[in-house]
Amino acid sequence: MQFRDLVKQYNVLKPEIDKAMINTAASGGYIMGKAVTELEVSLAEYVGVKHCISCANGTDALTLALKAWNIGKGDAVFVPDFTFFASAEVISLEGASPVFVDVNAVTFNIDVNSLEKAIEKTLQEGKLTPKVIITVDLFGLPADYYAVKKIADKYNLLILEDGAQGFGGKINDRMACSFGDISTTSFFPAKPLGCYGDGGAVFTNNDEWAEIMNSLKVHGKGSFKYDNVRIGVNSRLDTLQAAILQVKFDAFKKYELKDINKAAALYTKKLKGIVTTPIIPEGYYSSWAQYTIQLKNREQRDGLQTYLKEQGIPSMIYYPTPMHGQTAYKHLKYSAESNPVTQQLCATVLSLPIHPYITEEDINLVCNAINSFLKLNK
Repeated sequence: MQFRDLVKQYNVLKPEIDKAMINTAASGGYIMGKAVTELEVSLAEYVGVKHCISCANGTDALTLALKAWNIGKGDAVFVPDFTFFASAEVISLEGASPVFVDVNAVTFNIDVNSLEKAIEKTLQEGKLTPKVIITVDLFGLPADYYAVKKIADKYNLLILEDGAQGFGGKINDRMACSFGDISTTSFFPAKPLGCYGDGGAVFTNNDEWAEIMNSLKVHGKGSFKYDNVRIGVNSRLDTLQAAILQVKFDAFKKYELKDINKAAALYTKKLKGIVTTPIIPEGYYSSWAQYTIQLKNREQRDGLQTYLKEQGIPSMIYYPTPMHGQTAYKHLKYSAESNPVTQQLCATVLSLPIHPYITEEDINLVCNAINSFLKLNK
């Protein structure tokens, strides 16, 4: 069993993907080719924004946004404590300061009460200027953007939506990657929509920011390639990856999102009342980057993971350590009591195999193994 079976997906899409790769090789347009522009137009239309700027990876997408806003030394950027390292890493790379915020115990996304307290504390200390809130659409579920927007408006802050795991999710009829002043996603292979290497994209309705980010991603180019008007980076999406994404995006829209939601619903039906299963609030729709359960404590979680491995069932812990506990951020000296929900989740979460091509038989196998372990370890 595979945690996220990309080989099975490839075998289903093989004729179209092989054709796309061969056509790209034959075209000679390996960098910034036609497929890149076509993909950007399709993605912008799907998300419901004016601009999509593709780039080399999801981390660069966040970086381009912060650079477009001139975020730097002395600026505070608020970010969930329960997320992947890149969500905060980009802040530090720009010379700004991350401020880690606790998450909601039900959705695992940024907690607005903790967010406002962190903003007020930062203002009272007077050492940093609050500038940006980085939300994270964790495990495929969009953050509570209507509540976050009220906080952002109250304190005049920008919202940067980290939709690396959220692409395809939505709140009512509004798609993930449309909620931020700038929003981003990742096309890392294991993401809801993934390519065969690294890739990412930035979304915005702001014409000026879009123009700046398009410049930044190609060494700060101006009117032509050798007119460099600002210091930029090299962050272009390869034509080959764009061609592959076009094929996978079609499958994603036609059936993959629907099928992975069916798989998640089956997991929840079989595990409800046995372990703590994910909750999708009313009006929300998840793209299920992960299906994450909670156990009673670290000992039970780690024991279950070991047992599943013995049965040939892969699982992952996203994430074992809070951001503030990472070695790179220990100098910030967060207390042991900081962000208790995050600390509890790091000790109890376990992500199970899920993808659009998983079979009911495999889901039954996973659920039966969990049941067996819990019965043996009452």
